[in-house]
Amino acid sequence: MPEDAEDVMGVITQQIEARFHMPVDDLRRAVTAAPQANTEATSVVHWYGLLTEAQGALNTAEDALVTALGTVPGELDDPAMELAHQVNAAVGVRDGRAMVVKYLLDPNAPGKRGPGAWRGSPAVSRGPALPTTPPRLPGTPGVSVARGAVR
Repeated sequence: MPEDAEDVMGVITQQIEARFHMPVDDLRRAVTAAPQANTEATSVVHWYGLLTEAQGALNTAEDALVTALGTVPGELDDPAMELAHQVNAAVGVRDGRAMVVKYLLDPNAPGKRGPGAWRGSPAVSRGPALPTTPPRLPGTPGVSVARGAVR
């Protein structure tokens, strides 16, 4: 595993272990035994598994690219360029999944604060953000328009 991959996976693993106060392997076993006990832990373990798969795919793509680059001196041929694109795509997938795990671990992330933050949550009843009566021009009497009336 490349050093930067160990850094990404290592940092996220440490964050998970700090958040749940247990090693990742123990957390996986706990989630497997009782997935409904803690939905947050279940989501984190699921996405961490996807992240681990993405890291494995990235490692495989990088190894294939290194092998191709070792045999092709000079300019990259089409197969080597395709491998380079695969590595680039694998990095994007890995980084995206890492961002999801980091989001799931952050209790202060946008959308996670307070009631009604997610769609489907009971919304907090508030008054209108702006006045709901139409403005009047100076010197004109207020005219009431019935709801649904067409002008």
